[in-house]
Amino acid sequence: MKAPKIVKKAQAGFTLIELMIVVAIIGILAAVAIPAYQSYVAKSKFAAALAEVSAGKTGIDVLMNDTPTETDTDKVLAAAGLTATTTNCGNAATAASGGATSLTCTIAGGPSDVATKGIKLARAADGTWACTTTVDAKYYGTNVCTHATSL
Repeated sequence: MKAPKIVKKAQAGFTLIELMIVVAIIGILAAVAIPAYQSYVAKSKFAAALAEVSAGKTGIDVLMNDTPTETDTDKVLAAAGLTATTTNCGNAATAASGGATSLTCTIAGGPSDVATKGIKLARAADGTWACTTTVDAKYYGTNVCTHATSL
């Protein structure tokens, strides 16, 4: 009598351990990528809000050069070309006689690191502008604004 012939079968799929290794690698990559992405989104939201409120500086400069005694905040905001709410900001303006004025943006939406934080552009009587913000410094460049605990 002849012994039965042993036939080897080719592997038909992945083992459980191989699948677990792949899942672990994907989990590690996600753990690194998600915080980096959230930081990127926060930086982008800050940049969009700053760009939106900065666009009003020219209009205010014109208004203050023409009427340096203007103290009506609605006229200042209108001169800036901004409405009280925009896509990225809740805007407000202040004005003082002599050309000193400011624009304040409260960031609307975005990640919690920047949402409801403020950006303030202050114009001195001599026409120079300064930026302060309550957003953490890691979300904007070192020469963009200075950090403040409140506006």
